[in-house]
Amino acid sequence: MNGKADPRAEGEVTTRTRLERGRGALGPALELVHTGRAPTRAVLTAELGVTRATAGAVAAELEALGLIRIDAKPSAAAGSQGRPSHRLSVAEEGPVALAAQVHADGFRAALVGLGGRTVATAPGCETIDADPAQVIGSVVDAGARLLRETGRRCVGAGLAVPSAVAEPEGTALNPLHLAWPAGAQVREIFTERVRAAGIGGPAFAGNDVNLAALAEHRHGAGRGARDLLCVATGHRGVGGALVLDGRLHTGSSGLALEVGHLTVNPEGRPCHCGSRGCLDVETDPLAFLTEAGREPGPEGLLVQARTLLRDAYADPAVRSAAEALIDRLGLGLAGLVNILNPDRIILGGLHRALLEADPERLRAVVADRSLWGRSGSVPILACTLDHNSLVGAAELAWQPVLDDPLGALG
Repeated sequence: MNGKADPRAEGEVTTRTRLERGRGALGPALELVHTGRAPTRAVLTAELGVTRATAGAVAAELEALGLIRIDAKPSAAAGSQGRPSHRLSVAEEGPVALAAQVHADGFRAALVGLGGRTVATAPGCETIDADPAQVIGSVVDAGARLLRETGRRCVGAGLAVPSAVAEPEGTALNPLHLAWPAGAQVREIFTERVRAAGIGGPAFAGNDVNLAALAEHRHGAGRGARDLLCVATGHRGVGGALVLDGRLHTGSSGLALEVGHLTVNPEGRPCHCGSRGCLDVETDPLAFLTEAGREPGPEGLLVQARTLLRDAYADPAVRSAAEALIDRLGLGLAGLVNILNPDRIILGGLHRALLEADPERLRAVVADRSLWGRSGSVPILACTLDHNSLVGAAELAWQPVLDDPLGALG
């Protein structure tokens, strides 16, 4: 022994000390990379408010967990000076979450990695059994096959359903368009089927529009919004969701933003809630087809409505139907703007297609009918993510990892 300290050991101790100090920053750091807000180590350092050394140790630990990749020698941008900062990105070959969605026209399963990247999808099913256990079991089996085929590690599973999901029970209160019984134990069934399939990690379930809003806020058209309102009509009915200060607002028991039952046409169609003229029955794909004088065909209602709007908009009956739905949707949005004062509205499903067909008409209705719309315009944008409810279901499964990467994976 010569009494000299081993510099490698000293370096390991220093790195470990920095990591211990920065362990609380692991989750926030991962979320910054996950949402694309920290593309470099320099940005990560600034966002976390830590030293460059601590940010480096945190990034290195996330890389060791297989969650992110660090490019220590990125090419410099043209005209830049000095050495460019290490670039950070999600690990393309890293773990995935199993995402599942059930809707009136079928179901779909996918594997979704960090960054909202869809890694693999299973062919969708176009028939829905009246037994929720049968349907949920089938979609989990489809997801399990994807995991076997890809060999990916799974952090957990999330399920999106077209119903309000009560908390803390995890029951689907009104899955009317699925012909499931009210109060179906969707989270319990999903958890049991996930476990039976040998899939690790926690299992979650949530309302499909809530999850679409969560995905769009983190990865899509809602990114950067503080108070984000999402309204969408998928295959049947209308849903809404609200993100406040970056967090999904679900109310005291998971039932907030049931916007489908706002009255927008007092003399309109009877609604299954007992009222008349609700958004749910006045602005969904079936309402559009009916208004345009078309009979529902064998393909899904959403596909048929979108195709009609895209290919036959010049037809006076189709244009008139679209304008009627836009006016009713605008009236509902104006009421929500008056109550919620969001800084951005995003529209999904058929509502996205209606916005794209005549954006000025919709924006004019909202501005004319809302106090906040007249005092300052509220941006109304189309959702941008494909299968955003699936991506949102995966976000539920990723959340424990984002909260505590070491605890979840270490």
